[in-house]
Amino acid sequence: MQTREALVVRGGWDGHFPVEATDLFIPFLEANGFAVRVESSNEIYADSDVMARTDLILQCVTMSEISREASQGLRAAVANGTGLAGWHGGIADSYRADAEYLQLIGGQFATHPSKHPDELKDDPSDNYIPHQIEITELGRAHEITSGIDDFGLVTEQYWVLTDTLNDVLATTTHPVQPYHPWSRPVTTPAVWTRAWGEGRVFVATPGHDLDVLRNESVRTIIERGLLWARREPVA
Repeated sequence: MQTREALVVRGGWDGHFPVEATDLFIPFLEANGFAVRVESSNEIYADSDVMARTDLILQCVTMSEISREASQGLRAAVANGTGLAGWHGGIADSYRADAEYLQLIGGQFATHPSKHPDELKDDPSDNYIPHQIEITELGRAHEITSGIDDFGLVTEQYWVLTDTLNDVLATTTHPVQPYHPWSRPVTTPAVWTRAWGEGRVFVATPGHDLDVLRNESVRTIIERGLLWARREPVA
């Protein structure tokens, strides 16, 4: 079997455990025939030679910044067939100031609603709320999410801004609460794929910490998403 090249780019905000989180999936990539290269700087995206031979990028970089050269290199690589995949803030809350990156991903973190004000403790658990991840009709037939039932999580529930180019495989609904300002339930994508030129983009919004990533449904979706996003072999 020909070895494929996977590039893991990790960094940004430490609260999403970029090293430990990606380490959970590197053995899976290696077991599926990938030679894995790990980088702590997104400037690797500006290296056209590296990007041309990369079959899959696993990105875990929350917030942070990206240079124009790196951003253009990433977009070009995906358009030319390199797969791009990630979860939570590592892909859906990266490079907030770069509009072209946001267009590439197709969804941008807006907020994660909090608990009732009387329950707040001024720590990360303020945003850990019970919610459902609901597989869409498309998702029930898609190789990434087929056979996975709707499931519940108690963690950050991402509200993302998105567009209609995405193929949405799972959603989550933010209910109306008297302590929140919206007036009707809001359903946003939780898992989606996106075609970009010859490349594929995969995003899962669950994945705030290692416990969530170890959830069987979340882990399975991410593992399948990584394999789905990889560069299509040349016929």
